[in-house]
Amino acid sequence: MKLELRRLVRGARLGILSGLGVGGQHSIELPGCLLYTRCCSVPHLTQDTLRTLGALPAGALLPLASVAEHQEVLESFQEGAAKFAGLHNTPLFCSLHDPATLCPSGYNTNKTVSIWSSGGRIELTVQRYMALQAAVRPDWYQSLADGDTQQAGTSLKRIRKSVERTLAFLDECLQLHHKAQLAEAHIFGVIEGGDVLEERLHSARETAKRPVSGFVLDGFHSRAMEQELQHQLIVAVTRELPQDKPRLLQGVGRPDEVLACVELGVDLFEGFFPFLVTERGCALNFDFNVNFDPESKEQEENGVAETRELMKDSEEPADLQQMTCFEMNLKEEKYRDDFRPLVEGCECYCCQNHKRAYLHHLLVTKELLAGVLLMLHNLAHYGGFFSALRRALESGHFEALKGKVLGRSRSG
Repeated sequence: MKLELRRLVRGARLGILSGLGVGGQHSIELPGCLLYTRCCSVPHLTQDTLRTLGALPAGALLPLASVAEHQEVLESFQEGAAKFAGLHNTPLFCSLHDPATLCPSGYNTNKTVSIWSSGGRIELTVQRYMALQAAVRPDWYQSLADGDTQQAGTSLKRIRKSVERTLAFLDECLQLHHKAQLAEAHIFGVIEGGDVLEERLHSARETAKRPVSGFVLDGFHSRAMEQELQHQLIVAVTRELPQDKPRLLQGVGRPDEVLACVELGVDLFEGFFPFLVTERGCALNFDFNVNFDPESKEQEENGVAETRELMKDSEEPADLQQMTCFEMNLKEEKYRDDFRPLVEGCECYCCQNHKRAYLHHLLVTKELLAGVLLMLHNLAHYGGFFSALRRALESGHFEALKGKVLGRSRSG
């Protein structure tokens, strides 16, 4: 795995992460997001339906919690979860928890970390965790971590325990890495520390001393802390990390938060936001179309002023189930007779073939096709946003893009 940075723009890192997959033939453009999966399948979509999307994220996310109860099946298959599910041409990152699901707190110990599958709680020792990773055979994965410090009022003593446990788990994972048939995989160290600056810095510095290929920034999602504190801690942490290794941020997916965290030096996101929007019966419809003409400096200058004003109002209640300003709720009665596509100009299958009124009908009648069509659109729209983000960084129009995105939804 190799990170090549092409450009730095006010802290944002534009580059490419190469050397992924068997033989190292795959790469991911940064900043980027991963394709969110459960059991290596994108929710609501079959493999054939998924392939109707022209541009998919170059890497996929697999939460270990979604496959942990199928360990025996994967061990019998012997060729990994990605090939088992038909994603063998996509580099696979295996995380610990599902970012789209809240995990109960209070179940981790000095020896085990609990994850929650469809069958209930599963306790993982380092040995069992690494055996699961060997069965999954990801291209890269995070080390076992105690991230159970995200509740308001978590004590300093508990946060310190989290950091020390996570470092101890990392050392054990590194010892077992080559013994667990994971020699070709890359391991990312996890940075913990809750909302305490000193503990975040300690976690970052100690993790950076280990022979890891990259870093996972855990516990920074908007449910865990105020946005201002989140930004201060991410800035402090990224300063301690080497520039030539990628940083993946967990639990953040809303477009305004993505833009802010990219400026703080984050490279990768988990890509679960389109799934949450789909589950709400909503469609992404925020505007990210920017004139990338190098001579259009007036738009850039206007974007700076506009962004500063919009950023003041960008915070919203941090609830996974709550609709955001970047989407429209197609269950609303006003869409019953709306015969426009979800987003004008969108080239996804849904927008090219169906209208808002039809999606409204599917949702109110609880047809399964609603989830399929919404997921197709939301994945395409979110992927287009990340493509526009990279183009804006390349062309020097990042502030104009922020102004567009923070202007929120299109009309309708």
